[in-house]
Amino acid sequence: MHIPKGMVVERIATESGREAADRAHAELPEHVDTERDADLLRSFNLDPQEVAEGLGRQDPYIG
Repeated sequence: MHIPKGMVVERIATESGREAADRAHAELPEHVDTERDADLLRSFNLDPQEVAEGLGRQDPYIG
């Protein structure tokens, strides 16, 4: 599932704070693929499956 980086960064900001969100903004690709980028998501204490289920229902990037 592809999710816009901004949605993931906002979740990180909410859960882990602005410093982690700034780091995520610098490290994440423009469109996060929850499978391809699973290890990167885990490095921000996010479960890729939960991200796909939670954020993917809001407004996922398709393509």
